[in-house]
Amino acid sequence: MSDRQVFRIDMTEKFENLPNAPIVEAVIHWQARSESIQNHEQFYDQLKERLEGYPDSHPEHEIKFQAEIGPEGVATNLGNPSWSSFRFTSADGLNIAHFKRDGFAFSRLKPYENWGSFEAEAQRLWNIYLELAEPPEVQRLGVRFINLISPVQSEQFSDLLEIPPKSPKGMPMPIQGFMHKTTYGIPEYPYNLNVIQAMQPPIPSRTEGFGLILDIDVFTTHAVEPKEELLKQHLDEMRWIKDKAFFTFLKEDAIKKYRKPI
Repeated sequence: MSDRQVFRIDMTEKFENLPNAPIVEAVIHWQARSESIQNHEQFYDQLKERLEGYPDSHPEHEIKFQAEIGPEGVATNLGNPSWSSFRFTSADGLNIAHFKRDGFAFSRLKPYENWGSFEAEAQRLWNIYLELAEPPEVQRLGVRFINLISPVQSEQFSDLLEIPPKSPKGMPMPIQGFMHKTTYGIPEYPYNLNVIQAMQPPIPSRTEGFGLILDIDVFTTHAVEPKEELLKQHLDEMRWIKDKAFFTFLKEDAIKKYRKPI
């Protein structure tokens, strides 16, 4: 009989609410390509009518660059700018909505308040995109939280992280920087988990010591019908995975100072 542990999503397990959580950006992203957006200027006008609380808005463009290597050298071709998305920002600058031809993303910058208000606003804006763009499916749904713990010293990483960077055996050298990304599959569930751990160098005159980044990204592995109850179930489960990862990858010394309000 195997005693191998199996990961299970347990929605009855609750996690501690940190009033001073180190979240610098929270994102929900629906990748859902639209076939009905024919006129992006009309799409922009329709969005502005529905987003009164987001007074700052502008289009964003992309330029395609091509390079070909041939007998006579390198030939480059710079395409014309084309519309890629519309960016809407709330009056306080903390909520950012990106409406794209291939989906919608909602970001909340620091200070993050709580999942309830964050998800509710993201869902409200997603429903606007769903109404106007009419995507037939959601190719990828993602929940991403970027945390920054600072200031810390490089010798503290082993006290803060369950899987810290370390010098190789026989070469006791101080760590000056690191970035480690791991992608975890979640058997029997339609999700993957990306975890990035990185060191942020100190910014002169602004920070003392390094910053420790814990970037947690949970996303679906197959297309989903754009049904409200189905997407809500996925978001609830991905939020649970995100919380589980946060309290698993960080040690108590990294968490305890965020229990008190600022």
